[in-house]
Amino acid sequence: MILVFVEIENGAIKKSSQEALTYGADLADKTNDTCGAIGVGSPDALSNLGKFGAQSAFALSGAGLETFTPEGYSHAIHEVANSQNAITIIVSGSYTGKSIAPKLAVKLNAALTTGVVAMVSTDSGYSVRKTCFSNKAFTSVTVNSEKKVISIVPNSYEVKAFDYHADVTEVSIDAVSSIKTKSVSVDKIQGKIPLTEAELVVSAGRGLKGPENWVMVEELADVLGAATACSKPVSDMDWRPHSEHVGQTGITIKPNLYIAAGISGAIQHLAGVSSSKVICVINTDPEAPFFKAADYGIVGDAFEVIPKLIARAKELKAG
Repeated sequence: MILVFVEIENGAIKKSSQEALTYGADLADKTNDTCGAIGVGSPDALSNLGKFGAQSAFALSGAGLETFTPEGYSHAIHEVANSQNAITIIVSGSYTGKSIAPKLAVKLNAALTTGVVAMVSTDSGYSVRKTCFSNKAFTSVTVNSEKKVISIVPNSYEVKAFDYHADVTEVSIDAVSSIKTKSVSVDKIQGKIPLTEAELVVSAGRGLKGPENWVMVEELADVLGAATACSKPVSDMDWRPHSEHVGQTGITIKPNLYIAAGISGAIQHLAGVSSSKVICVINTDPEAPFFKAADYGIVGDAFEVIPKLIARAKELKAG
């Protein structure tokens, strides 16, 4: 069996998990295997996973699973994987997935492949295409281990519809003894599109001159249905929350469109956004390094360009 870990938030399956599940279903079809889904939550939350490719589903509950911990979740997934003889575990490359994947690999004595962006090739062995050099290049690696843990880059695999029905099995596991850390509090950002889930992102840097000028960035994002982001200096100066920092030391994203205003394009920032399908850069400096990585570039003042983009976007939505 191929077992896919799905993340549930507010009773819904996160988009990145839908992508991972579609990947698992396609891999199962390619290797003549079956695809199962596993998540922590009520059976109702997992009842519709058949439409994303699951042929079976396991709803986890039990002591130690009330709040996320890498130790507790990886312990529970490992227990189910063993009981189902799962040889491949697939997770999304979200913060949650990244924290449990290495632990799962150790517990299962499996090979871990992260940053995966394409379907496995079985033409000659078992080859997986992944990112490397801080997302600036791609490589194909051959996996020889029988058991495998694969982490999928969000927004790299298209969600598809399947005509499956997944029977949900409730599994209760006591994970308390495996937990070495204690969660004191959970502070979640409400009412915003998570950067790792966003297909459109509007970002800005020090070129906006101050936090009071982010109103127009937020307005453009709102009109486009996009998430907002920022460069590291901006978050360091507390102009924007650290949860919006994209780059090598922040969040790595792969949206369909990334709009960057007033960001020069240092290599550390590019490492976190270079996998974007389309990059549009707005900067007054025609020599800004970011233009070399951009698909579209606007040499101009963000204070003039962004209001025009907002107006045009509103016209298109109204028309």
